[in-house]
Amino acid sequence: MKVTRLLIPTLLAASLAACGGQDTTTSQAPEVSAQKQNIKAHLEFLASDDLRGRETGSRGHEIAAKYIASEFKQMGLQPAGDDGTYFQRIPFRISTLVPNSAKMSYSVDGETTEFTFGKQFITGPSHYSQRSEVTAPLVFVGYGMEAPEFGLDDYAGLDVEGKIVVMLTGRPADLPSEEGAHLANIKGDIAREKGAVGIITLHTPEREKVRKFETSVYYTKTPRMTWIGPNGLPQGEEQQLMGSAYVNIDAAKAMFEGAEKPLEDIFKQIEEDPNASPKGFALNGSVSLAKESNHEETTSPNVAAVLPGTDPKLKDEYVVYTAHADHIGVVKDLSSDDTINNGLMDNASGVSVMLETARMFVDSGLDNKRSIMFLAVTAEEKGLLGADYFANNPTVPLNSIVANVNLDMPVLLYDFADVIAFGASHSTLGETVSKAAAKFNIEQSPDPMPEQAIFTRSDHYTLVKKGIPAVFLMTGFTSRTEGEDGGEVWGKFFAENYHRPSDDLHNLEVNYESATRFTDINYEIGKEIANDPQRPHWLKDSYFGKQFKD
Repeated sequence: MKVTRLLIPTLLAASLAACGGQDTTTSQAPEVSAQKQNIKAHLEFLASDDLRGRETGSRGHEIAAKYIASEFKQMGLQPAGDDGTYFQRIPFRISTLVPNSAKMSYSVDGETTEFTFGKQFITGPSHYSQRSEVTAPLVFVGYGMEAPEFGLDDYAGLDVEGKIVVMLTGRPADLPSEEGAHLANIKGDIAREKGAVGIITLHTPEREKVRKFETSVYYTKTPRMTWIGPNGLPQGEEQQLMGSAYVNIDAAKAMFEGAEKPLEDIFKQIEEDPNASPKGFALNGSVSLAKESNHEETTSPNVAAVLPGTDPKLKDEYVVYTAHADHIGVVKDLSSDDTINNGLMDNASGVSVMLETARMFVDSGLDNKRSIMFLAVTAEEKGLLGADYFANNPTVPLNSIVANVNLDMPVLLYDFADVIAFGASHSTLGETVSKAAAKFNIEQSPDPMPEQAIFTRSDHYTLVKKGIPAVFLMTGFTSRTEGEDGGEVWGKFFAENYHRPSDDLHNLEVNYESATRFTDINYEIGKEIANDPQRPHWLKDSYFGKQFKD
């Protein structure tokens, strides 16, 4: 899961008031319980130095995948990968930008201005071609969003066919966080659908306050990854943008000279009214973009298994648990003695909970009506790629998946008294979570950090976009232990350990009582979904339900 590092304990204080006290519902012991020693054994293996941080495509991740498959096989779960195996092996392309190859120039009235890479513009590698170039006229499209339900139609009255669209980074401030994050994620998709051949994104003064342009330059050296579809194309997409650039403020101003409105006026408009969506218009001149990319091929597996249902009709429907098994590998900075990002909480914890949940379903002896799939996905840290591949190339019919329960980075370090369920407000799964948690005297609290839009930032989001209701839990910010501040522990983890070598068993003390409680709750959630005669459904006022349901 991608979480902003600014989440520190002091910023969480205001959120704690929203989290209530303990539910006094009488605890009901399930027919099976999560076992501490099982979770501990999984954590010790998956977060060990021997796995070298489980980076996608690495030997360490392959070992983790085989461990997970071995556990599934030992439990007697049926293979649910490709060709009768537990593995869905995914072809990936790793792309890097060739140094000094990126070029950008602006031409108007016979005069051409060259922009300097790293100072005036940046770009990333192309997954499609090793040499890419495009020259086209420019059209400013505001934020580049299209959402009638929010009164947004930035392409209204504009012809962008065969042109490069120029858009502001970010989005209007009054958009709801989750919906706004989704709309920001699909800007490129909308541009392609409109016929654009390239995108230029403008750095803004407001963005500069949050993240300086120079900071973004560092990431141009980072390799990027995508999955290759069965048709041999990146993400199976035939349509593509031929060029892209992220442009600094001073360079952007040149493209607006003599235009309908100067860029300074647009910046002033969004500064004075953060909710504004500036109207688009054609720009003068054209831009040429060119770059070279190196490509490397690799593979990495999702691991999938199924416990078949027993109901003659409902057995062909699936509850899918997901947890990403990958992490970020080894630190390149050799000045540190500890260079391995073990990923104890991110996400050895989620995989361990899923494995123990699977064991509980098998050992319970229950005849669950629906089938239950356990899916350990790869490449979450590369952009939710393993889950996205599965969503687009499912090993069971997509319309047979009734719900996704995602297990991503539960912070099992304190005696949590509540849980937070991302996605709870969008479907009937919110009620399911509350019912399951109440069995263990745990209440469900509202999202204390909606500005983070976490519902769009983990693997379940790829299935949500296919119309499948989803939910995933994290430990809440209250504690059952007197004097322990759960929010402070949670915030300290993100401030000091998230995506760092210190996210390991040598530096963190796992609260195994909390780990078993968290697992018990997730088991109850899946059991409820698997045996409810009615499949989960989107709530009528959910944006995601309206957007993606059949």
